[in-house]
Amino acid sequence: MGMSLLASKLGGDNADENLLGNVLSKVLGGDGAEGGINLQGLVEKMMGPETSDTFTEIVQSWLGDGENAPISPDQVKELVGEDKLQEAAAELGQDENSLAETLSEVLPQLVDKSSSGGSLLDAIGGIEGVGNMLKKLF
Repeated sequence: MGMSLLASKLGGDNADENLLGNVLSKVLGGDGAEGGINLQGLVEKMMGPETSDTFTEIVQSWLGDGENAPISPDQVKELVGEDKLQEAAAELGQDENSLAETLSEVLPQLVDKSSSGGSLLDAIGGIEGVGNMLKKLF
């Protein structure tokens, strides 16, 4: 599901999902269940002590049942690192800003859909796991 959504945003029907998966796994962390992207690792990074409270609030909205908070392209660049994003964009034949924009549109949906029914939330220890991650911030 994730690769199809990203492929349609980045290159339409002609996008190579294998290439896309390989490149994005380098940017977002690999070996995850969602088309090679480690969404659990992304969530943990967003809630980790090295990121701002803003990222924690954003990802909590994606994991919850309410409306998903937006993430800006600049926040995507900050989260994944501009160097990684530039490299990925070059491999995909995309502009860095276009890739950041696409990721800002798709990431909330991917995490939200993956956490539906609790699978991603369960993977990080449920609500208690979220609480433990938050405790690390203080």
